[in-house]
Amino acid sequence: MITPSDIRLSKDKKQLTITFDEVEYSMSSEFLRVYSPSAEVRGHGPGQEVLQINKQDIEIEKLQPTGNYAIAIHYSDGHSTGLYSWNYLHHLAINHDQLWSDYCQQVNEKQNINYHKVVI
Repeated sequence: MITPSDIRLSKDKKQLTITFDEVEYSMSSEFLRVYSPSAEVRGHGPGQEVLQINKQDIEIEKLQPTGNYAIAIHYSDGHSTGLYSWNYLHHLAINHDQLWSDYCQQVNEKQNINYHKVVI
């Protein structure tokens, strides 16, 4: 298990910086919220994921350590379920660009589908 050596929340509560193996990774509160490991977001199995939208103004209200293996993140929209294990945070950090690109594509596809439904 990889363990972070430092975790810092920005003053505006919109950026979490986590250090793994002397490399700092910054992740926005929006990114962390839309990739929450909670059942509300990920579902209870493959294909049950729920796309999170309109989370750009979310702030991190509190970080709560859970043992020596994870943190719980409490968000300004009331979401606080799901534990971010060190392994999961490391996965998010090193795959940030691809994950963010995938998320943006899903949002765009959903908006296009909704738009076409309105037009028809």
